[in-house]
Amino acid sequence: MTIKYTPEHEWIRDDAGTATVGITVHAQDALGDVVFVDLPEVGRRFSKGEVAGVVESVKAAADVYMPVTGEVTEVNESLRADPSLANSDPLGQGWFFKVRLDDAAELEGLMDETAYGEFAKNA
Repeated sequence: MTIKYTPEHEWIRDDAGTATVGITVHAQDALGDVVFVDLPEVGRRFSKGEVAGVVESVKAAADVYMPVTGEVTEVNESLRADPSLANSDPLGQGWFFKVRLDDAAELEGLMDETAYGEFAKNA
């Protein structure tokens, strides 16, 4: 299960056609203490690049963009109850939602960990 990254600082991990999405360590560092998340509705379809949610911190609010085209199959209710999970474990328990991919090939256009690391240095 490889993690891919978007220029908008989301990560996505594919697991046989259903992928988990969250914000990156860089994003949560830039935002500061996360205090609220607005998660998408289960069953809602999004196109790649559409706003799928919002994350709010003590410093700012930021949109969460859908990294691929697909249907939301699950949201992280634990994150809704405890938004600080996005800070304490952004690549684990702080995931935002799961999506059924329409086209797994869309993942190929995203950055791998090395490319994202270089990108984030200049972000």
